[in-house]
Amino acid sequence: MSLEIIGAGFGRTGTVSMKAALEILGFGPCYHMREILKARPGYNDGHLELWSEHAHALAEGRPSPIQWSRLLGRYAACMDHPTCLYYEELMEAFPDAKVVLNVREPERWFVSWQTLFEGIGFMRVIARFVPRVRRAIDILDVLIRDGQMKGRIEHDSNIAEFLRHNAEVIATVPKEKLLVFDVKQGWGPLCAFLGVPVPDEPFPHLNESKGSMQARLFQFWLETTSPRTRAGWALGGASLVAALLFLALSPGS
Repeated sequence: MSLEIIGAGFGRTGTVSMKAALEILGFGPCYHMREILKARPGYNDGHLELWSEHAHALAEGRPSPIQWSRLLGRYAACMDHPTCLYYEELMEAFPDAKVVLNVREPERWFVSWQTLFEGIGFMRVIARFVPRVRRAIDILDVLIRDGQMKGRIEHDSNIAEFLRHNAEVIATVPKEKLLVFDVKQGWGPLCAFLGVPVPDEPFPHLNESKGSMQARLFQFWLETTSPRTRAGWALGGASLVAALLFLALSPGS
């Protein structure tokens, strides 16, 4: 399999919906941040570790080339961070692929973008003790927040980077190979661009709230830690609650 579609749009522009839509159209599996977090044996083995090491190498100024044909060799499409940051490298590695730039109204994009980083706050504590969770946070923090966004999740500078990236993609990708797409447009423009029939089902609009994001990250922790580790955390949490109750109910407190 060779990559057929390169997603150049930032995360939080409907990329979860796009992943689902492309897979409905037969362009699957579609690589996405979700693929890095959730195991797909035979497809993404070792990817979490690879991206974490890549992020740290860049932060430390060490070369860290990615073998794209090996990484994405079993995927038909890619969307979202972190691959959107490498759309030019991907165009070189897969010269026949088409490029889709997901866009969104900048203010609405930033609200969703900020929600993403707020949503992972509670996982940072767990990340100190669970290596796989720490590596997942690395990708978001080291590669995206500290690298791309220069260490700040902040309205003006983040929107400026969002707009700069989109303008760069439009100026770089040949027009005949590029679709600038808002998921609100539905099947029509996407299917016409890809040369496939419109499916007999609604375009998937999958909204990920802060709560659902936290639930997904918590599920990731459950899936990537041993029962003994989870039991230890549960016991530690119960002990802490008991200690706080004891202090609260003690005479003179």
